[in-house]
This record gives sequence, C-alpha cells and structure tokens, in this order.
Amino acid sequence: MKGTLVFAAALGAGGLSAQEVVDLPAEDIPLSADLELEYRIGSATATAEWEQFAAIRNVAFDGAGNLYVLDGAGVAGATHVVVVDAVGRYVRDFGRGGGGPGEFRAPTQLVVWEDGRAVVEDMMRRGYHIFSPDGEFEDTVREPGSGFGIASRPGLRPARTDLRSLIGRSERSIVRIDMSSDELTEQTLVEAWAPRQREESRDREDRAIADVIGEVWGFEPEVLFDVLPSGAIALSDSSGYALKLTDPSGTVSRILRRPLQPQPVTDEMKRSEREHLLEIRRSRRDTWFGTPTPEMIALVNEVKTAWLAAAENMRFFPEVPLIAAVRATWDGTLWVQRSTESGSDEPGSIDVIAPNGRYVGTLAPGTATLPDMPAAFGPDGLVAFIDTDALDVPVITVRRLPPGIR
Repeated sequence: MKGTLVFAAALGAGGLSAQEVVDLPAEDIPLSADLELEYRIGSATATAEWEQFAAIRNVAFDGAGNLYVLDGAGVAGATHVVVVDAVGRYVRDFGRGGGGPGEFRAPTQLVVWEDGRAVVEDMMRRGYHIFSPDGEFEDTVREPGSGFGIASRPGLRPARTDLRSLIGRSERSIVRIDMSSDELTEQTLVEAWAPRQREESRDREDRAIADVIGEVWGFEPEVLFDVLPSGAIALSDSSGYALKLTDPSGTVSRILRRPLQPQPVTDEMKRSEREHLLEIRRSRRDTWFGTPTPEMIALVNEVKTAWLAAAENMRFFPEVPLIAAVRATWDGTLWVQRSTESGSDEPGSIDVIAPNGRYVGTLAPGTATLPDMPAAFGPDGLVAFIDTDALDVPVITVRRLPPGIR
C-alpha cells in the first residue's frame, strides 16, 4: 500500500522550503522476526579471558563487520575495547583505565567509523580518545572550555560521509562535531521543535544550583535521530508519529507520518513516573575520583537536594510520545520503535520503512531472535543485541537480518 503524498512549506534555517509529507498506512502489516544467528560471545561460561565481560557500555560495527565492545564499569580500572571479527573470533583489544594518553577515567560510549577508527568518550576527562583501525592511540580531542566538570553527549553517531566527524545532540539541536583538531567544534544541522519555552542560559556562577537544574518534565518528547548512508538525518521531535528526513545539509525535505494517536497521560501515570524518578535518584551512590574535599561533598549534597526537590515538583506533558527510538540500517532502511504503555517492560513494536519512504511492515520484538531494538546495526544486515545470562553476566548475540528488512 502506498502512502499519500502532500506538500507543505516550512520556514527553517534556510528560509521557506517545500517539504514532501508522506502519509503512511494506519494498519500494521506484520513482518517475520526470524533473524539468523551468526555468533554469541560472553556469559558466565566463557572460558577465554577476552570474552569475560564485566559491564558492557555499548557496541558498534565497522565496515568490515568487525564488532567493537566497550567493556568496563565506567570508571578507571578493568575497562577496554574488545574487537571480534564477523564470525565472532577475537581480533584485538585496546585502551585501559588510567590517566595517561589513550587511557580512560570514565568511558561512557564508543563510536566506530566505517574504516575501523574508533572514538571513546571519556566523561571525566571532558574529551574523546581516538584510536586507529589497528587499535593504536592517535589523539585526544577535548570539549571546549576548561575547569572542573564532566561532559557527555549521549547517542553519538558516526558521520557516514566524513571519517573525522560525529553527529550528536546539543539540547534540542542536532549538530555535526568536527574531531579533526585538539578541541572539537560543532555546527548546527537541524533545530528540532521545542515543546516548551526554555530559560535563557546564563553563566553557572550567576545561578543558584536549583536554577541550574531547572524544572523536571515527565513525558517530554525527546529528540531521537540517526544518520542515513547519504549523511542525511532522520529524526523525531514530537509526541505524534512524524518522522522528519533531512538532506545532507540538514534541511528537512520530507516528513513521514502515520495516523496513530498518542496515549493520554493519566494521574496514575504521573504518580508512577514521579515515584520511579525519585527512587532512581535516591538510590544513586556518589563516585569519587580521589579523596573529596568538604567543599566538594557540600556541593554534591546541594545538587542532590535540588534534584530531589525538582523531581518532587515535576511537571508533565499531556501525552506519551508515540516514538521511542529511531535507527537506520547500513542500507538506509529505518527502524522506528513505538512506545508501550507507561510502566511496561515489554518492548514496543518496530516499524520498518524502506529508504524510499515506503512502509514495509511492523516487527513484534520480545522473541528469541528479536528481543528488542538492536544495540547496533552493521553491514550486510548484521545486528547486535546486549543481554545478560542467568548469573547477570553480559552476553552479546549477533544475528543477520533477512534482505527485506535491512
């Protein structure tokens, strides 16, 4: 079934531009989720030392189908990157905990370019360690600015057309991050829709801790995105089912919609969301790098008190956003995961949309071969899933997608 095509005009950063709006079918077309097993590594029964994983941060593929695994508890110590080939055989490992060149203090995520060069984000060092395709340390690129603090950019993606750039998010903007010099620079590609007015930012020294933290909102639509093979961006930024597609310059040229209605937020949902957030924040333990001073302890306690007060008084959007995740395969097919009922642990359905914008059908995850949205997509239909075994030890399963959904 073909979607309905209409055209709309939108005023963006580049001026008035025509956008193609594609209305996709309302009714789901079920797809088979039978994915072929390629290999499985990890688990409590693993005998090789290299696959005795502790706490997998994330995984990524290179263009040859090698899988890179960032393993470790997230602080300096037994943390490194393990590389296995397309059939699950050990290739190499690189990186380690510490404070020297190419050593990690608090590695938070891993990004791999097609040629095998890898970037490890190090939150406590406010920078990114770059390694060559053979695992040799090349450089550390710093976040701009100086002084005490941490830095993290969740959801980083490799720029598909540039082996020195990443694509990330800054507030509600999607930015291109240039990693070619000692200090990174960024360029705004897309300004996403802002569902509420945000306070003008001021210097941290001029603001109280409570003002820095600001208000906490429940069910706020996230900016969800991925990068297509052409360098274009696919993103979702609202509560409805509207997927924006840009050209490589960041100009929105097409919007894919499904006539699905978001779930209204009830009082019970608000209560459950508030209690869940409070439980998470009350259970967090402080991690110190060295011996904290009384001033540092006082500051952390003040921040924790402000966070709890903000959570107690959190505000809510009226609807649960329909889209929970947006990913692109190496061939440019989009996987769009829909939200489930608030509080549910079940994974949401995944819509598959072809590179030309045609709705292919919907996958039902929660099966042995498709437990959830893959943690990483690779070439030739490879996908990786992260799970744990009965003893809570990390396991990685790599499968291959059939041609129709890759």
